[in-house]
Amino acid sequence: MTLHQISAQIALSLPEVTVTQSFGEGCDVFKVLDKVFMLQFYLQGKAVINLKVVPDHGAMLRDIYSYIHAGWHMNKQHWISVYEDNELDESLVEDLVQNSYELVILKLKKAEKVRIDLLRTLEK
Repeated sequence: MTLHQISAQIALSLPEVTVTQSFGEGCDVFKVLDKVFMLQFYLQGKAVINLKVVPDHGAMLRDIYSYIHAGWHMNKQHWISVYEDNELDESLVEDLVQNSYELVILKLKKAEKVRIDLLRTLEK
């Protein structure tokens, strides 16, 4: 599976996720309750996803993985860009997508967090 397929499958399995093209055709924007946690697009012919990260984790990931860079067109401390690569670790992508989702949930209102927790409980 491609980077976009893997990340979309993971993202769409999470509660309250929607996909729009808010920034125009060719850029899928994944949101949880209208808050962006992932973008999918192509840059110079390569599939790329932007994900939210804790700043220290972003720096560490960029140091370890050659296919992870500072977020393209995003806040360079809080976002990373993951590029399609032969060395890409699918489980890492899964963790990064889920972590980005969780970081956004932390900023939601209490009632919205309760709603997501309830939906997670019902899915089990």
